[in-house]
Amino acid sequence: GQDITERKKAQGELERVAQDLRALIDTANAPIFGIDKFGLVNEWNNKAADITQFSPDEVKGKNLVEEFITSEYKSVVKEVLDNALRGKEAANFEFPLFTK
Repeated sequence: GQDITERKKAQGELERVAQDLRALIDTANAPIFGIDKFGLVNEWNNKAADITQFSPDEVKGKNLVEEFITSEYKSVVKEVLDNALRGKEAANFEFPLFTK
């Protein structure tokens, strides 16, 4: 009875927050991308798609550094991203991405 009702209520709230975060990422006025622990793209928002002309479907599952970063920046971008995956932040790091 009560436990299930509370659990369903909490699940509904989690889903609402997830939808709000998805909308925030998708409509942000800055490119937002995500990678998994292997460096494969798993997030690519609308602004990233606008800037690069690569759709999320074209980049998801591909290695960000190997396929979308110019050769002279690959090592430094890989280092920053590896550090980020370990929880070490880099504030305002800019790097070039390939565009179509």
